Amino acid sequence: MLRRAQGLQNVSWQKEGFYVIIFFMENTNIFKRIINAYNSISLILRIVIGIVLGALLGIFLPQTAWLGILGDLFVGALKAIAPVLVFALVSSSLAKGAAKLDKRFGMVILLYLSTTLLAALVAVTASFIFPQTIVLAQGADVSAAPAGIGQVLKNLLVNAVSNPIDALARANYIGILTWALIFGLSIKRFASDQTKEMFTEIAQGISQIVRWIINLAPFGILGLVFTTVSTNGLGIFTNYGKLLLVLVGSMLFMTFVVSPIIVAIVLKRNPYPLVLRCLRESGITAFFTRSSAANIPVNMELCEKLGLDEDMYSVSIPLGATINMDGAAITISVMTLAAANTLGISVDIPTAVILCVLATLGACGASGVAGGSLLLIPLACSLFGIPNDLAMQVVGVGFIIGVVQDSMETALNSSSDVLFTATAEYYAWKKEGKPLPEKF
Repeated sequence: MLRRAQGLQNVSWQKEGFYVIIFFMENTNIFKRIINAYNSISLILRIVIGIVLGALLGIFLPQTAWLGILGDLFVGALKAIAPVLVFALVSSSLAKGAAKLDKRFGMVILLYLSTTLLAALVAVTASFIFPQTIVLAQGADVSAAPAGIGQVLKNLLVNAVSNPIDALARANYIGILTWALIFGLSIKRFASDQTKEMFTEIAQGISQIVRWIINLAPFGILGLVFTTVSTNGLGIFTNYGKLLLVLVGSMLFMTFVVSPIIVAIVLKRNPYPLVLRCLRESGITAFFTRSSAANIPVNMELCEKLGLDEDMYSVSIPLGATINMDGAAITISVMTLAAANTLGISVDIPTAVILCVLATLGACGASGVAGGSLLLIPLACSLFGIPNDLAMQVVGVGFIIGVVQDSMETALNSSSDVLFTATAEYYAWKKEGKPLPEKF
């Protein structure tokens, strides 16, 4: 009887398995239609839908904590693949032997560094016009803060020659760029054409993986927005609201006024179509991923759409994610002056100018310092003699408002990587007599 019962049970499971297989076979076309319908909607619209759904779920169903995993998986996947992608793209681009890092590349670096300095000037000016004070909070970690500008430069040099495997594992982009340049130039000199083509195909394969991940961005952003809203509520927009207004206002002024003026001077044409496209196709995703490095694949794809030279942007975009830090310079300057105002420290014009230079150098080294731009605040505070324990309390405030500040900062940094890469490329086109695109 027992064997018979087991036999009947096995037959039952077999029938159920058969029915499941039949169900999937019969509904394969349904799944294909769902996927095709999903892909037919523009990524931006899908992201907007994800934002709305995430906000609503965060307000009305904050206990549904598992939704936050979607955001963690999305950002984690991007951050995991981004270091490998940067190394593969830069090294394969140089290995092909067609890289033309001529005056265009010099123009890109000039734009990156000059706009970072201008961003610091904008932030300092805004802080003088709208002086802010903050309520200092305890609980910041002081262990990773650099002791001075010498420490920042030392960090840059040490990270540049760190173990390449360790650089990939820790997402040390200074080290990744350094070894990718060396490796690419070495392969260019000694490898056969077949080997060079193999590296190109590897880079293309990694890029395709990233495209698949980016295609799932709406689900990841839904999770990120849900976590933000369910954890902080709408209070994040009111606590430290004035300080956030100065930070965000400075970043928006840089985005919509200063950077477009620079592009207009260089190209002598209306810059806003290009500015708006960079914001739409790069800034939005950067805002939610909060990582310039993770947004590199999006920027590379946008450069391709803009018709730019791959040999150029495959190097300039990863470099921009490392040294083009307009938003970081703004954060460092505004937060430092807010701390000075809180402590009643008078800041004169010459000292403010020195702060701008210090913030620029610190911002360019932010990617080589654990914690990003916030942990460069104590460095700038040291200019005014602010004790390190108080400076790190300012960092603690920065982490509180970071859900907005860091997102805006990353959107500005990442979108301007494409903007200035395209500006340098189109400037070279103009000098060669090549017409610029009619529409961006």
